[in-house]
Amino acid sequence: MIEFFPPDIFEADHDTLFDIVRAVGTGPEQRFILGDATARFEKELAASVGAADAVACSSGTSALTLILHAMGVGEGDEVIVPAYGCAPLASTVVNLGATPVFADIDPRMLVIDPSDAEACLTERTKVLLPAHIYSVMADMPRLLEIARRHGVRVVEDSAVAQGAVLDGRPAGLWGDAGLYSFVQVKSFGTAGEGGAVVTDDSELARTVRMLRNHGQDGRHRFLHHVIGHNSRFDEIQAEFLLHRLPGFPARLERRARIADYYAERFGPLAEHGLLAPPPGRNGRCYYVYTLLTERRDALRDHLAQRGIAAHVYYPRPLPAQAAFAPYAPAGRRWPGAERASRCTLSIPVHPLLTDAQVEHIADAVCAFATGGPGTDR
Repeated sequence: MIEFFPPDIFEADHDTLFDIVRAVGTGPEQRFILGDATARFEKELAASVGAADAVACSSGTSALTLILHAMGVGEGDEVIVPAYGCAPLASTVVNLGATPVFADIDPRMLVIDPSDAEACLTERTKVLLPAHIYSVMADMPRLLEIARRHGVRVVEDSAVAQGAVLDGRPAGLWGDAGLYSFVQVKSFGTAGEGGAVVTDDSELARTVRMLRNHGQDGRHRFLHHVIGHNSRFDEIQAEFLLHRLPGFPARLERRARIADYYAERFGPLAEHGLLAPPPGRNGRCYYVYTLLTERRDALRDHLAQRGIAAHVYYPRPLPAQAAFAPYAPAGRRWPGAERASRCTLSIPVHPLLTDAQVEHIADAVCAFATGGPGTDR
């Protein structure tokens, strides 16, 4: 079976990880959170993307919460979010007492549609929250221009896009702040949870640092300047990510090369009703590689029969989820999000795939689309 995410993702780091656990656990300072390793990791992470500052925290979701909280998002405010994507896009907004306003997505690129996002703006809009998704970065130049004209802030959800670059600017550095996720299956994953805020706004970074540790400023314990959160970073995870950071570009390059091969093989399949992500590397992240087809379930079954695991991420748009129904205006439709929920299927693109496995996956997809031997067409 070709797994969607490899079960041996940290096999090469096995000994190092155990050494780190032992070193942190037996260290003379007995510092397990927010220690020297966290500070070094934040510095290295910021340098790797060219950010002025990086603040490590407990997860990507927490990073988003901290940013919005630091920006003062709360009751009476609106935040424009994509109608298609992961739940934290909306739940973080709701948990701060604000209202998520769902904008539709581009039916081809699957990221927020700038025109629909602009149409959603009101006098209550405080933040525009685009999210990069699957293999594609959002149209950040257009979204920034819209935000500047209307005087709203931009938070860039780059949870799946660390390492991606659009027009020479890294994902996470387009808006007022961005965020990454280090959950194990992400492109830069760790052996557990983790996240980070990246920003060039020193005051925002200072506030985020206080908020992640119960409102303390890091200099004096038990003096709380604001109501904060428990979103502290683990020293074991910091050391492990410092260990993995130098190899990250090579892993990204392997993902990109697999995606290049897929793009070459799948480009002609559009005439057969199967769309691959647009080719190229500008504004591409390749955390996962996602296809569009009206015969999504049949393709998934076809791949499973050939030992290939595939994954459906979001079977319903966010406003169609019970949790967010109170924020979905009656009669409003999101046709791009609805189609994506019905038609997307993600196939393996992780860097541990062999060339033979990549070719097998491509052969199976092409056979399905063209009605080759062994298909049901």
